[in-house]
Order: sequence, then C-alpha cells, then structure tokens
Amino acid sequence: MYTLLADGREEAIAGPVVPHGVPLLGWERKPHGWCRGDACVPAFRAAAAETPAGVDVAAFAELLGRMAVVDTANEVIVVGETQELTPDVAPDFTLDGLTLSELRGTKVALVFWASWCGCRYDLSAWDDLHRELAPYGFRVVSVSLDRERADAAPWIAGLAHTCLVDTEGTVAELYNVINVPTVVWVDESGRIARPQDTMTATDTFRAMNGLSSEAATAALRAWVRTGDSGLTRASVRAHLRVPSPDERRARLHARLATWLFRRSRTASAREHLATAARLAPHDVAIRRGLMPLDGVDPFGEEYFKLRGELESSGVAVYRPLPDWSGDLLSTAPGFEN
Repeated sequence: MYTLLADGREEAIAGPVVPHGVPLLGWERKPHGWCRGDACVPAFRAAAAETPAGVDVAAFAELLGRMAVVDTANEVIVVGETQELTPDVAPDFTLDGLTLSELRGTKVALVFWASWCGCRYDLSAWDDLHRELAPYGFRVVSVSLDRERADAAPWIAGLAHTCLVDTEGTVAELYNVINVPTVVWVDESGRIARPQDTMTATDTFRAMNGLSSEAATAALRAWVRTGDSGLTRASVRAHLRVPSPDERRARLHARLATWLFRRSRTASAREHLATAARLAPHDVAIRRGLMPLDGVDPFGEEYFKLRGELESSGVAVYRPLPDWSGDLLSTAPGFEN
C-alpha cells in the first residue's frame, strides 16, 4: 500500500495506479467522465490518465492542474495544490478551523512568519494593529511556516488575532511564499490588494534589513481606512509572484522530506530536500524552514552557509514592493535575523 498526501490529509491507496472505480482526490468516475459535484473532466480527457490496470495518480493530478511526485522506495505520493494564484481571487484555504473565504466583507492581512525568523518578534505589534484596526473591518491572520506546532506555540500564546500553523506548507504553496516575513493583503471582495510583500511591524532588525516599519504600517492603515492599497489593479498583477513549475515541484519534494523526517527516514528525507534546493535554490522557506526537522540549527552555521550562497548568487531575499512614492520600502540587501 502507498500513502497519498493530498488536500491536507493522508490516505492509503493501492499504489501509483489505483484500480478502476475507486474515487481519487475527491473525484468519482461517471459514465461521461470524472466528476466532483457539478465539475467534470470529460471521458475523452480522462483517458490520458486511465490504463488497463487502473488510473495513474500522477497523470490524473496533472489533468486537474496539479503536480505530483512519487517516491516508490518509500511508497508515498504527494499531490500539490491546484495553482490558481491570480490577483482577482485570493486562493481559498481551510487551516486550523479557519476558511479564508468566510472572511469576505473584511480586509485581511495574511502575515507569514516563522520561529526561525526574527519576524517572530513582530507578532505582538501585528496583534496591536489587529486590535486598532478591527473597528474598520480589518483583521490580521498570521500564518506560521513552522513544520512543528511546538516551535510556533510560544510565540502565539495569548495573541488576539487568528494564528495558524502551516505545518505542511500548503498555504505557503498557494501564495508562493518563499521567505518570511511576507505579507499579503486581501480585500473585502476576496481579491489580492497587495501581493507578496516583505513588511515588518517593528524596526527591531532595521539595521540589518533596511525595512521601514513606519512606512509599512502607515500604508496598511491607509488601505484599511480608505481602501487605497497604493497599487493599481495592473500593478498588483505585475507584482504578483506566480510560481514556476520548478518552484511548485520543489514544494512537493519539501512536503515529502517533511513526512520522511517525521518518520526518521532521514536519508530519504535529505534526498528530497536536496532536490527541492536544486529546483528552487532561492526558496528560504524550504531550505531554512526544514533545518529543525533535520536537527540543524536554523540560526547556526548551515544558515550562514545558505546566506553566503544566496548573497554570492545575487539572490534578493527581501522583496519589498513599491510604496506610494514609487520608491522601494527598502533598498538594503540582507537577510532576516
């Protein structure tokens, strides 16, 4: 038996090819094709994934606009999220009891952070902004990229805003978050008002990162109170970072590595992590974020090796968007503490 990792859960399946007649990824075979609710993949298209022995899981996922990675040695398959990252509809998700689309009518700041980032010290300031701006129809939803809940727990205890922990990396995948801190604004209609932005709520590490929390929080207050995000819809579209196929596949290898590390299959986990790093060398959320699972200090020597590699390659780790004057909130290269 294989383990299928998809849609935030684990499921036992027969193998990379499942028998005909077995539901797959929430879809069922009907005479006219594969259907889920009112949506259907016509039979002539579904034929590309169907074999005499059954349905090829990876090929079927591809028909749905999803990617899959199969690890035959460990008998596990991981299927990625449907890629729907556009500025007009913020990707919906359900995590820790919250469904994003249920917040329609409210402005939302999705604040991505991690315990391995200095941005953990900003959480109380984000909490203050949540309280201050709630009367204007606003809320902060913080999303930890920690792979273990225990790592995030001390930093979110007692906070008033909704705090989520994205242990499988699915929300980071949906929003193409490659490092923290990253903030995404979602307006009342569920559209992305400001795409992936490196924002801080305090100046704790300004000497290192050059980021102005004053400019960032002023921008946020202006958007919440007036609806002016500082970006036109065309600018939002231009600045939105849509993941490449390699980035998407890297996240699947990272998810496999996570699953394997948790089961002490360290050698296999490291192979998948190395593949992820090769596919998306700039993705710090993967490369630094999985260090604790491998027993590596994310503030230690391995982190500084990663930092040196990216610096020498000219990779921008901080990616602030233009502010209202057209200048960048930060012009200083660097890395979070």
